[in-house]
Amino acid sequence: MLSTLLQRHQASFGPVLPVDLNGPAVTRLDFTVNTPQVASADLRDTAAFDDLVNKMLAEKNASIGIGGYLENRVIYRRSAHFGPGAVEEPRSLHLGVDVWLPAGTPVLAPLPAVVHSLADNDNFGDYGPTVVLQHELEGTVFYSLYGHLSRQEWRALRVGQVLEKGEAFATVGPFPENGDWPAHLHFQLMADMQGRVGDFPGVARPSERETWAALCPNPNLVLRSRYI
Repeated sequence: MLSTLLQRHQASFGPVLPVDLNGPAVTRLDFTVNTPQVASADLRDTAAFDDLVNKMLAEKNASIGIGGYLENRVIYRRSAHFGPGAVEEPRSLHLGVDVWLPAGTPVLAPLPAVVHSLADNDNFGDYGPTVVLQHELEGTVFYSLYGHLSRQEWRALRVGQVLEKGEAFATVGPFPENGDWPAHLHFQLMADMQGRVGDFPGVARPSERETWAALCPNPNLVLRSRYI
């Protein structure tokens, strides 16, 4: 199982971002219905959403927010990309971890990797510029996804490009080019890409939690933040 493999190698992983995700500047951000200011906000205006995130951080004397794995969020109602109002169950279960921090922050490879695929998923509320990296440990291949990036560094990447552990390969993107979100990195792990290229669901239907949790283990196995 991928989670067990990652646990065995935790001590060898490098940071995904050049910041201390266990430091005093970090706080847990909750985007579920349990946070009243999020539940009641109109989040279709990205600038207003950005102001809300900054206020949530300021209330906790923090400059970096983190969290979201298997969080059943209300924020996806802002975009039809996730199916609000559809006959089928909307997607609202977050499969990655988000780190909310300034645009321009470098993104690093936490272990040796090959660029598996790239895509600019530019629907409103989507990932924007996206990188999928392929890794191998003990003969097991798995993948990591980085969403909401800047186009500038993203354009320089090539499929098949080899990255060393700790190498900066992207930066956190600003809105609107990052899929029109307040600046943050979406980081996700996948045991299998299921034939997908440059994209992978980052939000699932709550009724399918067990299936997606098995396919996408907790990214904190790599990030190792006490705030998750």
